[in-house]
Amino acid sequence: MSAGLLPPYAYVPGKTPRHAEGFFDAIRATAQPDMGQAALLRSRAFTAGLAYLQAGYNWEAHEVLEPVWLALPAGSAARGFVQGVIQLANARLKLEMGRPRAAVRLCAITRGHWQGDAVQGLGDDLPLAWLLELLADAENRAAREMQNVQNNATNTDARADIPRKPAN
Repeated sequence: MSAGLLPPYAYVPGKTPRHAEGFFDAIRATAQPDMGQAALLRSRAFTAGLAYLQAGYNWEAHEVLEPVWLALPAGSAARGFVQGVIQLANARLKLEMGRPRAAVRLCAITRGHWQGDAVQGLGDDLPLAWLLELLADAENRAAREMQNVQNNATNTDARADIPRKPAN
């Protein structure tokens, strides 16, 4: 699932610097509204977005997948599928940012885009099984992190109830 070189680093808001303005313009330009669905799902923007997602470049995946999503017909299965991929990238980014509650919400939105017959008939070359594995991994990680947050809050509350020895 190679789509060329990866960016020099993954952008995580609050942790790493943002990429230079226009850094992804050449890739984004490969998805145009006058392209058909099949061409959009083979475009460099789409394939790079999947490669970035696979490599953990979640913000970057969203950045290059957005023009594919915008170019697809409103209400189409393909547009819903790509929107799900974008939401999955966002969920994984939220996990990197330490925001598991937001990740849980985004995973649910992703699953909604891919439910039932919504993605059937888009072609066997779409990596739906792999994306569903990434989604399950994000859901599991978010659940673990939410449990850790809850455990830490409980431990903090329990420590607050411990009687303190008066200071002299």
